[in-house]
Amino acid sequence: MRKAVVVFSGGQDSTTCLIQALAHHDEVHCITFDYGQRHIQEIEVAKAVTQSLGVVAHKVMDVSLLNELAISSLTRDSIPVSHELQENGLPNSFVPGRNILFLTLAGIYAYQIGAEAVITGVCETDFSGYPDCRDNFVKSLNESLVLGMDRPLRIETPLMWLNKAETWALADQYNKLDFVRNHTLTCYNGIIGDGCGDCPSCDLRRAGLEDYLNNKDTVMTSLIEKQQQGNA
Repeated sequence: MRKAVVVFSGGQDSTTCLIQALAHHDEVHCITFDYGQRHIQEIEVAKAVTQSLGVVAHKVMDVSLLNELAISSLTRDSIPVSHELQENGLPNSFVPGRNILFLTLAGIYAYQIGAEAVITGVCETDFSGYPDCRDNFVKSLNESLVLGMDRPLRIETPLMWLNKAETWALADQYNKLDFVRNHTLTCYNGIIGDGCGDCPSCDLRRAGLEDYLNNKDTVMTSLIEKQQQGNA
């Protein structure tokens, strides 16, 4: 039996990964992390999405310690989300250590339930510049988890080399584009669907959707080529 754990936030990327995982695995578990994030609505959205898609096992884990340690516009309401980069070259929405913690805990969960894969929607093609979304980071952590638990485990990143338009195309391959568009929460200001239209996350999402809708054949062809090359 093929089992997978999806790191699930209820956003566009993780929902697209979940839709794909449900088509390719016999048993899919979702794990959502409550770290006191700014857009706390994502917890309820994640629950609603997993129920709609028929996911049997959905764990919500309290990791509020991260909120105490990591200062970011996503962990402090007093810090407005900015389009400008900080002095270190990163957006102020970067939560240091977030994916290190999330993927490590998801790996432990996978170990306990006998899953061979952890799936995450990180991407370094169209992304906000977070260092813990890069391919070299994921591969390094994957190796460390295998060594530390002495058990085979794959961290799968189906969106790593896709741009946002191709991510929309992937949802459309499974006839779920409208579902992803209307029921997921990507907006940093907590607005479901098309979002506030002003934050950096909404900008990426909107631009990708417009690109896909205006260039469907071209984008879908690009996605299929990447899938055939093993990059999606």
